[in-house]
Amino acid sequence: MTHKKISTTESSSRYQNLERMSVRTLLNNINREDISVPVAVKKSIPNIEALVKAIVYKMKKGGRLFYIGAGTSGRLGILDASEIPPTYGMPFNKVIGLIAGGDKAIRKAVENAEDDPKQAWKDLLKFSINQNDVVIGIAASGRTPYVVGGVKEAKKNKVLTGCITCNKGSELATAVDYPIEVVVGSEFVTGSTRMKAGTAQKLVLNMISTTTMIQLGRVKGNRMVDMQLTNKKLVHRGVQMVMDELNIDESRAKLLLKKLGNVRKAISNRKTL
Repeated sequence: MTHKKISTTESSSRYQNLERMSVRTLLNNINREDISVPVAVKKSIPNIEALVKAIVYKMKKGGRLFYIGAGTSGRLGILDASEIPPTYGMPFNKVIGLIAGGDKAIRKAVENAEDDPKQAWKDLLKFSINQNDVVIGIAASGRTPYVVGGVKEAKKNKVLTGCITCNKGSELATAVDYPIEVVVGSEFVTGSTRMKAGTAQKLVLNMISTTTMIQLGRVKGNRMVDMQLTNKKLVHRGVQMVMDELNIDESRAKLLLKKLGNVRKAISNRKTL
């Protein structure tokens, strides 16, 4: 009798009898597993670099970046995409996250939504996806039909594709132009890919979007000079940036920022002082 090979993300936890562990032991063991994630991500930096360079090239030509995923992977893509406009002042339609089952699946799982290999491409077509764009499929297992079907159709239509997965040699990785495979091993709770795999995906997404925004000129020095001033905390941060950059007091920085409405404009217009 032959047994189907178990994927890394579904392999059995190295820990047994979790329910018998104390809270401190559980926390220490989870932390011990988590420490291994950045090490695994580091091994993928050359592949991440290649994908980022491709994304920057496309976005400089007016293209957009799409994330497609299901469950935790889809939510992580949406999280990353939603933080780009307030953090870097990018239009909301430049980095877009799509999840199997639509927006309602962000909060509540939609049954069988990830099993349709044709739905992701239908979702992408609503945004008039074209050859200037990039699609990144996110799936810890590397076999989610929604994601695999989406990137295959995208590539067929000459759209640049990448992926973030946590299994080696998956169907998803073989289907894209720029595969990123971060193999983090078995989960603390067997098969719970919201844990190490999800952490790895989040780290890679942070690296991709942050490096892309820097390359697109959305950071000056080490400051988010294009951030949206949407609350008191961010206004205060913006005032501090202007004070530091122009060597002026708080009251003058506040007036300048209020007048120009943007940190970049404020520090670029010394003559308005």
